[in-house]
Amino acid sequence: MALWLGRLGGWCARHGKIVLALWVIAAAALMGANLAFSSPTSNDASIPGTDAQRAHDLMKEGFGPGYAQGGTVQLLVYSADGPLTEEKRQQAVERSIAGLRTMPHVVQVDTPFRRGGIASNLQIGLITIRMEGHDPDKLAETTRALSKAADPARAAGMEVVPADSSTPADKEIKTGPSEIIGVVCALLVLVFAFGTLVAAMIPIFAALVSVASGLGVIGLLGWVVDMPKQAGIMATMIGLGVGIDYALFLLSRHRRLLAQGVPVVESVRRTVSSSGGAVVFAGGTVIIALSALMLAGFPLLATLGWVTGISVVAAVLTSITLVPAMLGLLGHRVNALKVPFLGRGGSSGTGWAGLGSWVARRPWGTLAASVAVLGALAAPALGLKLGSLDEGYGAQGSESRRAYELMATGFGPGSNGPLIVIAQLPSQVESAKDPIVEEVAREVKAVDGVAHVAAPKVNASGRAVLLQTVTEYAPSDSRAAGVVRDIRAIALPGVDVHVGGKVAGLTDAGDRMAERTPLVIGVVVLLSALLLLLAFRAPVVAVKSAVMNLVSLGAAFGALALVFSFGLGSGLVGMDPPANASYLQTIFFSVPVESYVPLLLFAVLFGLSMDYEVFLLTAVRQAHARHGDNARAVAEGLGSTGRVITSAALIMVAVFVAFIAYPDAMVKTFGVGLAVAIAVDATIIRGFLVPATMVILGRWNWWCPRWLDRLLPNLSVEGHEEEEEDEPVAERREPVGAGV
Repeated sequence: MALWLGRLGGWCARHGKIVLALWVIAAAALMGANLAFSSPTSNDASIPGTDAQRAHDLMKEGFGPGYAQGGTVQLLVYSADGPLTEEKRQQAVERSIAGLRTMPHVVQVDTPFRRGGIASNLQIGLITIRMEGHDPDKLAETTRALSKAADPARAAGMEVVPADSSTPADKEIKTGPSEIIGVVCALLVLVFAFGTLVAAMIPIFAALVSVASGLGVIGLLGWVVDMPKQAGIMATMIGLGVGIDYALFLLSRHRRLLAQGVPVVESVRRTVSSSGGAVVFAGGTVIIALSALMLAGFPLLATLGWVTGISVVAAVLTSITLVPAMLGLLGHRVNALKVPFLGRGGSSGTGWAGLGSWVARRPWGTLAASVAVLGALAAPALGLKLGSLDEGYGAQGSESRRAYELMATGFGPGSNGPLIVIAQLPSQVESAKDPIVEEVAREVKAVDGVAHVAAPKVNASGRAVLLQTVTEYAPSDSRAAGVVRDIRAIALPGVDVHVGGKVAGLTDAGDRMAERTPLVIGVVVLLSALLLLLAFRAPVVAVKSAVMNLVSLGAAFGALALVFSFGLGSGLVGMDPPANASYLQTIFFSVPVESYVPLLLFAVLFGLSMDYEVFLLTAVRQAHARHGDNARAVAEGLGSTGRVITSAALIMVAVFVAFIAYPDAMVKTFGVGLAVAIAVDATIIRGFLVPATMVILGRWNWWCPRWLDRLLPNLSVEGHEEEEEDEPVAERREPVGAGV
């Protein structure tokens, strides 16, 4: 692989204009197509084979208009000045209803002036619109048009809000200032590290091209697969981080070779042959970890995994083609536009090597202190509260948050997440007055936590009955999931009770995650350890590295628990508490973490942690191969990689922290978890824990049984190959500041 990568890098360096033009054209074309043919998004949390999915399938069978997916739109009408039943207000509402009945695809409009359609205070009413023949993928546009038809009510001084304005397409996350903030922070770190503006701009440009290309592909794929609303932002977050980091690793190696007088094209060839191999390997581990999410049995999670993987593939491809092309075009101008007093880096390696030597002299004490600190960071994870997020955690002032609050005030918190209870009957019935139907309704009403059950509706075949059920709890309340399970446990002779709806779907998702998590973790750890074994031919190092990557996850989950579950700063990261919350509640606002987030976070972090592990282990092994002194090799390996790993980690942390500003709660949890984990990984784990364990293990680090050595293929990952001092160099130049 190294030979092939070297040839590829050399070719790209010699044909830089062609490669650069092809990448720019491809990125522009893909992004242009994505913008021109923007695809819909879908956050369907259903899981094939679950009870919620069965209820969803039965709901389509003969229950009349509006019961298919996206077939119902609700408008909340609120009068702050008095009851809706006042004559002028009621007339305005009726005019709005008359207009709604003339809208395309509308087959039924239920007035709020009906039983169950108006709140007890008479100030909040619910207009229910049932539709057929419309495009479910354009429900956001349809909802806006229906809301516009209710302008007569607004003209009379009433507020009209779409109750289901939180449709996935409507909530799609748009690009915002976080990307700009992340890029600017990364640029500052690169300028400080390299000391030249030109060198600092190369990783930024390569990452932007890779992100644009990846987003273009993802956007177009949205036409053939259900694409979660967070897909684009997840791809951008990870794509920016790894894209800048991978280019940073290559650029650092190239500048060191130039400083030794190696010709430009030859330097690029060696860089891609060595560090390029490490980039391919590191990217491969991230992709493997994300691909394992397909084993979770949750389509939404699997899609987020492979979509994020596309951004990683794009980052790897730009790193081994576009970056070499730019390096070839720039030549020694890569060191142009120097910033005074920056990028000298002469003592940085000595400082990190000094830290390595300090750790080598007291490995057991360092190990104990590191474990204690990491244990303290991970301890809060025991209190991590998983659950589902509802619009009550949306941005204050948003239409969806306003609708949620009006629904909760007028009809109870459970009205924001009604359960769809469908019972399959043992025999055909003629009407909802049949004794078996009434018995089912009584059993559902008797379940603890059920606040209201709508009138039963029998389907066209007479073999199933639908009961829309409202619980006493908000959709995000864990007790709502308990009501779902209790209803499903109803036992009547010949009757099969199924529960659907958002709450039921997320309950099934949580159960499936708990069931499949050990499998996903086991596969990721096993495959990653196997890749490390192939790369280093050292079983002990492979197993130890996999365990070390798991350690940083404990700190990430601990941070999530502190910020969200315990509420120690959820207000500071932008989570909006209830409107009537006190100051302390604003700062300490407990927020559940979506049940699938920890598994997705595990896959992403495990792959990203492997990047730094590969570069550190490669440097230590090469130093050990030169002189055989284990403690000295650890110090030298840490000295040669410490600055580049720290710079890469700072960039990752800056990018992830910037994305905490996004309004979406899942993006916030990822930003917090990733930033903390990367910071801990690059400091405590790579700076202290890994060196200490390697010193303690001594010669066992690189031990390999002979039988295993014969079985393993000859595959190596060279992130920092030794300088070839004895190779003739055609172009000798004065050494320049290598920076990182």
